[in-house]
Amino acid sequence: MSTILSKIALKAKENTEMRFTSLGHLLTPGFLKETWKQMNRRAASGIDGETMEEFGKELDRRVEEVVERLKSGSYKAPTIRRVDIPKGNGKTRPLGITTVEDRLVQRAVARILSSVFEQDFLDLSYGYRPGRSPHDALKALRSQIVTKKVRHVYEADIRGYFTKINHQWLRRMLAERISDRTILRLINKWLKAGVMVDGVSVRQESGTPQGGPISCVLANIYLHYVLDLWFEKKFKKWCQGEAYLTRFVDDFVCCFEYKRDAERLDKNLAHRMRKFGLELAPEKTRMLQCGRFARSNALRDGYKLQTFEFLGFKHVCGVDKSGKFALIRIPSHKSCRKFLDNTGEWLSRHTHWKRRDQQKHLIAMLKGFYQYYALYHCKPKLDWILGEVQRQWRRSIKRRSQRHQVFWCYLKSRDWFKLPYAEVLHPSI
Repeated sequence: MSTILSKIALKAKENTEMRFTSLGHLLTPGFLKETWKQMNRRAASGIDGETMEEFGKELDRRVEEVVERLKSGSYKAPTIRRVDIPKGNGKTRPLGITTVEDRLVQRAVARILSSVFEQDFLDLSYGYRPGRSPHDALKALRSQIVTKKVRHVYEADIRGYFTKINHQWLRRMLAERISDRTILRLINKWLKAGVMVDGVSVRQESGTPQGGPISCVLANIYLHYVLDLWFEKKFKKWCQGEAYLTRFVDDFVCCFEYKRDAERLDKNLAHRMRKFGLELAPEKTRMLQCGRFARSNALRDGYKLQTFEFLGFKHVCGVDKSGKFALIRIPSHKSCRKFLDNTGEWLSRHTHWKRRDQQKHLIAMLKGFYQYYALYHCKPKLDWILGEVQRQWRRSIKRRSQRHQVFWCYLKSRDWFKLPYAEVLHPSI
């Protein structure tokens, strides 16, 4: 089946105007079983309460039943279970959790859509794409600021992007490449699927439920037409200097040589977004000086050097040990606060675990944080994170007994209290 997808991708690449009329036949038991191997076995249950393990025990029978319903057109998109996950600063983000069966079908259709639209997507987008990661986006952005003629950065935030996607526009965008009725009918069912909120099923008139496998591909397709193509094919023609866009799903940053080009984007982008039912968050959208002259200009004119955040990192224009211009990336305050809130909450809920077991879990949490944030200039911040986790753990140990004093000299001499220090894992990013 992977070979068939490769052939579809080749056709899509060779003919950029081709519309695929026959894709639904790919949804066979064999294709669903192959897709099943790629799914997260620890994913949460949907509204029916069925787990991945329970579905997997009867995989052969279940996929046969699903394919029969898909062929007859009787497949129904189940109601989505909604949960709110912490976003930081006391805010939450709605996350849609569908059933295991529906998640499998969504994942299979997402593979088919990706094989087609991956050939159209531009190099400037990195989110939810095979072979691309946040680190690739960070590396590309750093290369633009350090090696290109970048003096200004425009950062923007789309308010509630996944809940604002216009269904009518999305259908028109899909129709640019897909005309298979089976695939389009399935996507339409998912768009119309209700969301369970406080025990009541609510129908969504716009948006895709963030959390479903199909929503990742649809979100990229939508912004590909709304932002990427518009910026590359139209807006850059208006610019008098160099202009670059780096996008990771709905999080994007634009770099410019001239301030007037950034101001022109600010005037046109809001109108462009409104046309497609989207809205920029004014409090998170701004222009700032950036590049090799930003630091010297700030010192000369007596204002504070401006910074911006992208993909969990705060970006600062500074200098390296040799005095040359360098873009310094360190974990943002929001990212650090969120991680420490998670470790503190975990310790409060597992106060009476054995200390060795607490150590193993904290080591796993720290290594996961290091794996993403261990860039070249990040070690001092990561060492601070380690110290904060140790202080949280010490407070947790002290709460276990009000009569026992726990001193640092005692704890640091114990093997069970030792946690790993960070090392630079991504020196080339």
